[in-house]
Amino acid sequence: MAIIGIETLLFGVEDLSLCTRFFDDFGLVQKSAGNDHTHYRLDEGSNVILRYLDDPLVPKSPYIGKGVKEVIWGVDTAENLEALVARVSQTQEVRRTEDGTVHFATCSGLPIGLKVFNRKKVTYAPDPLNAPGHVNRLNTPRKWKTRAKPKTITHTVFAVPDPRAEYEWYRDVLDFRMSEEQLGMGFYLRADGANEHHNLFLINMKFPALPGYPVYHHTNFGVEDIDELMIGTNYMTRRGWNTGPLGSGRHRIASALFSYLECPAGGEAEYGADSDYIDDNWIPREWNQVFGTYSWMHKIPAFLGTSQKWEFRLHPEFVPKDDTKADAGWD
Repeated sequence: MAIIGIETLLFGVEDLSLCTRFFDDFGLVQKSAGNDHTHYRLDEGSNVILRYLDDPLVPKSPYIGKGVKEVIWGVDTAENLEALVARVSQTQEVRRTEDGTVHFATCSGLPIGLKVFNRKKVTYAPDPLNAPGHVNRLNTPRKWKTRAKPKTITHTVFAVPDPRAEYEWYRDVLDFRMSEEQLGMGFYLRADGANEHHNLFLINMKFPALPGYPVYHHTNFGVEDIDELMIGTNYMTRRGWNTGPLGSGRHRIASALFSYLECPAGGEAEYGADSDYIDDNWIPREWNQVFGTYSWMHKIPAFLGTSQKWEFRLHPEFVPKDDTKADAGWD
């Protein structure tokens, strides 16, 4: 049974016109728009839909305020969709809509759904990199970008009441895999039919800088390389939008370049590039609470400090007890 990625993110917003201007500037392409919605379609076929918070089509949930109010996960075949629906139906009622989506909720009450997704392959061709003594691009200038245009939705993030319980629900019901765990903070999860390092991050809602109640946090949109990430960020700031608390940098977990922007639709919108890709041969890792990213960050939050542990270990849940390599590098 294969979930292959995020098919649709449905946002509940307070100011539709402002949020539409944000995502237009961010580089998403409108499929349709009206007085009550704006619908964006990315090159891979995934969707971002903006509707007012009180729109009857926006499901109610215990997740507070504006932001993503429903995640629709894409399934590779109708047969696999029905197999997953049969499993979900063992513990809760499901609701089907005319577009073929099956709607239900996670163990914490977050509205989600499943739908057959003909995810299109997108093509990027990052320019070769030059370095002194290592020339990959001779007599050839780099491509010159003027705007960012994300082609994929890489992952989305929620602050949840119990990350362990939520992770186990996604694992047992929808076959998600753990990619990493940050002790005390949360779990990075990959859909079983995807190769992105993670498609979902579940954060402890009581972690520092989080509000203490369940809420949408951010979404990562994939761009080609650091050039597109930087030009997108620069364009957004020239248009009057603000960067997020972490600014731009590179995460050690997943190796990904990031740039966060405060989003009027809720949380943050993130440009992402050059992340790790993994499959079922990957062994999840267990990390110290905070990222080892401060040397890349423009803005260092107080809770990250300036002398973090960079060590990790192979996750004990996935390594035999007598494996002496399990604790390698752990402090």
